[in-house]
Amino acid sequence: QVQLVESGGGLVTAGGSLRLSCAGSGRTFSNYAMGWFRQAPGKERNFVAAISWGGGSTAYADSVKGRFTISRDNAKNTVYLQMNSLKQEDTAVYYCAASRQGSIRVVITTLHDYNYWGQGTQVTVSS
Repeated sequence: QVQLVESGGGLVTAGGSLRLSCAGSGRTFSNYAMGWFRQAPGKERNFVAAISWGGGSTAYADSVKGRFTISRDNAKNTVYLQMNSLKQEDTAVYYCAASRQGSIRVVITTLHDYNYWGQGTQVTVSS
């Protein structure tokens, strides 16, 4: 089992940047595919970005491609989401998630394939 704690959210003006971090517990963190999802008020939780066990494969939602970058440091049991050129429509609660599926190269992009979730961190982008 793994526990996840997100940090790094906050209020930023449009065009700005934030870096989210997700710290995981457990000695087998490197055996989990990791992902970021977000949920705006009144909307479903949607996929943002994912990374494979070893970090060699990544995937992004079309809406964030070219602006967001997911990475991981398995030695620190941490996954990151660097968010640049933020837009008002990026405002949401961002959740980190871990999946027992995947492999060293395979990413997981489906919400229901994730087994563990953090509590979320709020990102608010103002005009």
